[in-house]
Amino acid sequence: MTSVKKSLPAIIRLTCLNQALIDRFLDAFWSERGASRNTLASYERDLRLLCHWLGEQGSTLEHATRGDLLEYLAIRVRDGAKSTSTSRLLSSMRRFYRWQVRENMRKDDPSAQIEMPKQGRYLPTVLSEIEVDALLAAPDNTQPLGLRDRAMLELLYATGVRVSELVGIRLHEISLSNGVIRITGKGGKERLVPLGEESHEWITAYLREARPILMQGKPIDEHVFVTARGGGMTRQMFWVLIQRYASQAGIARSISPHTLRHAFATHLLNHGADLRVVQMLLGHTDLSTTQIYTHVAQARLQDLHREHHPRG
Repeated sequence: MTSVKKSLPAIIRLTCLNQALIDRFLDAFWSERGASRNTLASYERDLRLLCHWLGEQGSTLEHATRGDLLEYLAIRVRDGAKSTSTSRLLSSMRRFYRWQVRENMRKDDPSAQIEMPKQGRYLPTVLSEIEVDALLAAPDNTQPLGLRDRAMLELLYATGVRVSELVGIRLHEISLSNGVIRITGKGGKERLVPLGEESHEWITAYLREARPILMQGKPIDEHVFVTARGGGMTRQMFWVLIQRYASQAGIARSISPHTLRHAFATHLLNHGADLRVVQMLLGHTDLSTTQIYTHVAQARLQDLHREHHPRG
């Protein structure tokens, strides 16, 4: 769990009398579910903040009651927590207390009768195909770093991978001869994703022309996408880059790497792709997670109808 703790923000380095208990829970959760590093970090953050608040009330995670949890949730909502954050917090509580009951650490589950907050349907921001073209053309591909960035953007849009999956790709996971890439997703699950012709060409050019320059005289690194210093790219660094290129492309809205994942899925559906194929490419375990994109695609069709139909 050391690697997870190092990634946590300073805000959770608060007094918590139950840290050893939280560590045991996270170890158990990781071994049973193969949870990702980000998921473990989120659970630890939620439980540490709850633990700190309980300590201020003279209680602990072990002795928290349903009333304590309800009061804490109410305070978070009052302070402006979104329904998605509240749902994740309640999920953290439930997993923790179910584990305690299962391990005979306590007889009751104080989170059992607490309902999840109702959430409105979230429709992700999606770029148009023209906006995507402008974004992809923004990097200066005559420069090594620009060619790297173009290859990353092309791959992101061609495959719909998560940004954490993108920056984590190793050289042996790309098969240019077969035109596929092996992605290790959430929970360590692997999937093969086709590169597509455009992405294939840009990655080939980057690996042949730019990466050797960036790696010249640097220690060997297996990451496909590297920095000017020869180390692996980070999610935070790529987030900054995509916002810079969005500005250069004249995209006024705030976007993130995930925006290209949304565009990938929505544009596939707009062009007739089967929903289950999109689910497989995105690495979604549950089809219902992918179905949000059908609503985005339908919303786009409605906009087109209103714009172009004489009686729209």
